[in-house]
Amino acid sequence: MVDSCFQVAAFCICASILAVLLRQYCREQSLLLSLASCVIVIGAFIVLLSPVVQNVTQLFSKANIPSDYISLIFKAIAICFVTQITSDICRDSGETAIASAAELWGRGSLTVMAIPLIEVLINMISDFLK
Repeated sequence: MVDSCFQVAAFCICASILAVLLRQYCREQSLLLSLASCVIVIGAFIVLLSPVVQNVTQLFSKANIPSDYISLIFKAIAICFVTQITSDICRDSGETAIASAAELWGRGSLTVMAIPLIEVLINMISDFLK
């Protein structure tokens, strides 16, 4: 696990250095290099995370928690990661307003996704108080 962290760190540092050097000559290609690096790291992260997702799913099924809630949690995590990476790339490109808009969209999406969970929580509390 630690070895893979060092490998990803080295990859990201090398990609960052190349992107900075490339930015002097062509900003568009520098941005594409940054995007490609992000896609590669995200792909490796998904492969690394696959066993964890299976273990969490098994734990939730043992606890008799419906699978709909499990998928909501994983979707929320995905929204957080995608929003963070998107806003960082936009900021690196000098587009802070677009980065803020992406963050606003991510927060709004999480809020909308939380509504069913809030409804269940309110129903549980009201049943408990009866």
